[in-house]
Amino acid sequence: MVFEIPKEKWSGSIREITLGATKEEGGTRTSKVIIGGSSALPYLNFEGSAGRKAALFMDVLDTLPVDFPSVVKEEFGDAINDPVSWAKKCVEFGAEGICLKLVSTNPEGEGVGNEDAVNTLKGVLGAVGVPLIVYGSGHFDNDTKLMEMVSEAGKGERLLLGSAEEDWYKSIAVASMANGHRVIGFSNIDINLAKQIVILLKDFGIDLNNIVMDPLQAALGVGLEYSYSIIERIRLAALMGDNLLQAPIICDLSLAWGAPDVNEGDRLGDPVKRGIEWEADTGMSALVAGAELLVVRSPSVLRKMKQAVDELYPGGDE
Repeated sequence: MVFEIPKEKWSGSIREITLGATKEEGGTRTSKVIIGGSSALPYLNFEGSAGRKAALFMDVLDTLPVDFPSVVKEEFGDAINDPVSWAKKCVEFGAEGICLKLVSTNPEGEGVGNEDAVNTLKGVLGAVGVPLIVYGSGHFDNDTKLMEMVSEAGKGERLLLGSAEEDWYKSIAVASMANGHRVIGFSNIDINLAKQIVILLKDFGIDLNNIVMDPLQAALGVGLEYSYSIIERIRLAALMGDNLLQAPIICDLSLAWGAPDVNEGDRLGDPVKRGIEWEADTGMSALVAGAELLVVRSPSVLRKMKQAVDELYPGGDE
């Protein structure tokens, strides 16, 4: 008697979304990234298409907060003091894209002018040929103006703009539509909110093919299990045919460095090794839950995630 593996039959699939535009497509990128496309649960490839490999982008901030991890500073060296040099180093490490966070523009912080931040964006665009995700500082009033300027400065580049939230989505939706960019719909670990932001963006005029979801991947020890279950439920609903939840998912692993256990000093062992493993474990959970795009902070974690993706994807190591 031959044992046959039970197979689920899914009616839905995850939309494919392209980030970055080459010269032939009206941009200046030397590479582009396509995410999504799966028609089965993550890495259960016998049930359907595995879709595209999960993409690995790296974090770049235009200014360093005081609590930025020292181990990551050491991994990048002097390059981390300049976002353009930092971005180039990320590409050297193997990043498929850059996640540029213009945190200096927060008027309640450094309050760097939006013009200076946009010049940083232009510098990064000119220095690397990979696709870009761009975030503001999270100060909604200022980000409204900033994202309009970012959209214009990146016209034709097919940027991914972050992020639209239930109480703040119209201005970033306009910035996205104005110049052919993509947009991140953010929700706080709630499947209903994840669906609601997609509905709001769609009703405002954003094509579903231009939306990436961020349901918030919590770090290990700070709600990882709950966020994992939310991403898993989103994926199940999408594969069962819910068109509004069939967007690719992005997870930002940099949150892992803020977990209390990471910052316990020597009490829990080697803090350098612990921080790297904390981000890597959070990333592995995001991959298995169903994320198609990871934002990585540490080069050591990037290597771990790249190995994991290569091995999990069809044709990888058994």
